[in-house]
Amino acid sequence: MRKRQQRHDIIRDIIREHNVKTQRDLANQLQAAGYECTQATISRDIMDMGLVKSREGYYVLPEEMRLQRMVSELVEEVHVAGNMVVVKTFSGGAAGVSAALDKASLRGALGTVAGDNTIMIAAESPEAAVEVERAIDRLRRR
Repeated sequence: MRKRQQRHDIIRDIIREHNVKTQRDLANQLQAAGYECTQATISRDIMDMGLVKSREGYYVLPEEMRLQRMVSELVEEVHVAGNMVVVKTFSGGAAGVSAALDKASLRGALGTVAGDNTIMIAAESPEAAVEVERAIDRLRRR
């Protein structure tokens, strides 16, 4: 894998796991992960990846911006059951949220099945299910 692609993968993980408001915040997180980057490199990575700022001023991935909007508007509850995550939406909202979750490729999520107002997410393990639940809850609160 190319170094740039590896760095982009790390940036995706950082953006998903931390509230990053500035390029300096991102540089500090990258440094902690073992990547020394110039401000110009980070600026170019932000543009290449299409990162956008949320209403609260945090960097988000473009695919997660749509997901965040949908989750904050349509998701009512999130629960873990073993290695499954159950997401309750308003009536008719499950299919759209499920498609957005699949597109976002949340770490640990293997796939989704949607009904009218319920989504079942299969996770790699019970621990991964908890991480998926946390990720969705973070999206709900942004």
